[in-house]
Amino acid sequence: MTDPYAAFRALHRPGRPLLLPNAWDHASGAALAAAGYPAIGTTSLGVAAAGGKPDGAGATGVETMRLATLLVRLPVLVTVDVEAGFGDDPDDVARYVARLAALGVVGINLEDGRPDGTLADPAAVVATIAAVKARVPALFVNARTDTWWLRAPDPLGQALLRARAYRRAGADGVFVPGVTDPATVRTLAARVDAPLNVLAQPGGPDLDTLGRLGVARVSTGSLLFRAALAAVVGTAEAVRAGIDPGPGVPSYADVQAMTARRP
Repeated sequence: MTDPYAAFRALHRPGRPLLLPNAWDHASGAALAAAGYPAIGTTSLGVAAAGGKPDGAGATGVETMRLATLLVRLPVLVTVDVEAGFGDDPDDVARYVARLAALGVVGINLEDGRPDGTLADPAAVVATIAAVKARVPALFVNARTDTWWLRAPDPLGQALLRARAYRRAGADGVFVPGVTDPATVRTLAARVDAPLNVLAQPGGPDLDTLGRLGVARVSTGSLLFRAALAAVVGTAEAVRAGIDPGPGVPSYADVQAMTARRP
């Protein structure tokens, strides 16, 4: 039997990046699995917004665990966005992540941005990463640094310092969302001693370009969720205007076939 942790690691190939789409519920995960993606992540914004809660505030630990329970039933590798860990105590975070791993989750995304718009003390993030890796050594920990998102002074310098610290603590990958400048992406890929993950952004470099820059993983983040909201409103507006919504909408039977739970 193939080791799922090893299989997930093997998908991180600098130059041939893993495109990781992010689901927010069972249906979106099932649709992505049916489309042939070998791995999917979760989007914290999608999970939070779907539950009527704020993103990044540590308020969706229950919803995230519930979603993971559903997604691991799909024929796809699953990595979960746990925001900052849903807690301040490293051991509490490690226990939560161990529960995810026990379900069959192969990776997590752990961020250093905080709800007040500041960056966490790197030492606190290091302690959390170390605690998680001590509890679940094989789990792929993707350490996200928000130096660009939060417009920190010298975002490249800070990102590199934090990436090195997180890597020494045991992080398996480094995620730097918000960076789109090709020269900067190339520098990060060359100087971060771990698979580099960036965010797919409209107007930013495409997948092939990011591969040539040395990126190993490209996440869609909340893009699919936000696009789905646009499609919901757009389809409703088309119906109101008497316009055929057009092809591409799955049928009732299609959705039933994708999402019906098997015993």
